[in-house]
Amino acid sequence: MNDVVAAFNEYFEIIHVDSPELLREVFRLRYQVLCIEQRLPGFDVSCYPEGYERDSYDDHSSHILLQHRSSGDYVGTARLILPDPVNVEKPFPIEQHTQFDPALIDVHALPRRNTAEISRLLIVRRLRQRRGDNEKKPQRELVAGNKRRFPHPILALVVGIIQMSAQHNITHCLSVMDPSLNRLLAPYGLQFDAIGPLADYHGPRRPYIIDLIKMLETIYVHNSEIWELITNYGSVRLGPLKHTCEISSLEMSIARL
Repeated sequence: MNDVVAAFNEYFEIIHVDSPELLREVFRLRYQVLCIEQRLPGFDVSCYPEGYERDSYDDHSSHILLQHRSSGDYVGTARLILPDPVNVEKPFPIEQHTQFDPALIDVHALPRRNTAEISRLLIVRRLRQRRGDNEKKPQRELVAGNKRRFPHPILALVVGIIQMSAQHNITHCLSVMDPSLNRLLAPYGLQFDAIGPLADYHGPRRPYIIDLIKMLETIYVHNSEIWELITNYGSVRLGPLKHTCEISSLEMSIARL
């Protein structure tokens, strides 16, 4: 087992939200990060008197919670907004709040039944801090000296996103992100392709897309540790990549002999 996978299994667990109780935990955590911590503009506490942040897209979304194993705390969440089962052509939020550049994407070629939008990708503040920044558990357990034992908590959420994508046959993901987040993902081979200019949507953010199958094939070649992490050594498979992953897992096993 590589060190990144070992650290993930030691510190985190992906919880797939499959009950009303867990969904309320998602809404509560989103309220904490967006309204109390005020991570993004446009989420006024007074608009959420029940202490939950939710919207109409939650009705056709898949959700995960990131649980810190030793404390049992939920420290992150993310959702995939899936195609509306009633109307697969219904616009995603990204299509309503940003502009696409036709030179960068052909919207009509988008496989809508296999496309989702990554949204509400959130990590609680105390897990994002480095050692010495008002450190509290569980953050300080992830750090040895000044170096993280697990590269970045956002990678733990990527594990859950890949699992949800496989479950719902998603091969392409849209997302509206701060460009700095995309730059953070780049060293791990997880960078998205920009498809439009900056827009004022909860701050300056840009529309992006990623072809998950191509991404996984590239990561397998260039960053095997991250590939093993986000695919659980090839056991989480997406569409036509299934056969490729089976071969890749066998090749990796032989290489270790």
